[in-house]
Amino acid sequence: MLEPGTAPPPFTLEDAGGRRVSLADLRGRNVVLFFYPADDTPGCTKEACGFRDAWNDLAALGVTVLGVSPDGAASHGAFADKYQLPFPLLSDPDRSVMRAYGAYGEKTLYGRRVTGVIRSTVWIGPDGRVRRHWARVPNAAQHPGKVLEAIRAG
Repeated sequence: MLEPGTAPPPFTLEDAGGRRVSLADLRGRNVVLFFYPADDTPGCTKEACGFRDAWNDLAALGVTVLGVSPDGAASHGAFADKYQLPFPLLSDPDRSVMRAYGAYGEKTLYGRRVTGVIRSTVWIGPDGRVRRHWARVPNAAQHPGKVLEAIRAG
């Protein structure tokens, strides 16, 4: 669990176009970093489309949204094009950033203990500190609205 007020782990990952995106380059902005298991799967699509649907409100609040999964550039590009996602999707193929953020590890899937990507989100404030960490997202479809509410509440 990333505690509010702490510095999040630094990262640099590539987006679908091969551009390197670094957390350090986003200092001074609110950043919503959401971790999801796989492109174009039911829950992940609902979550990504929820952030897409909240995009205008989030952008008006000065928020940068970044999705992170282990999928590669081609998969991210196809997923973003298919659903007109207006924000970058970043590739973490070795899951090192996910591990650093607590978004990869043991979880329960259909009643079984497995190791995998843990759907989670971190809101990082303009000061570069964690504002809020949703360590385990219970409902992918409702989650983007809850993130927007939290940011609006400050």
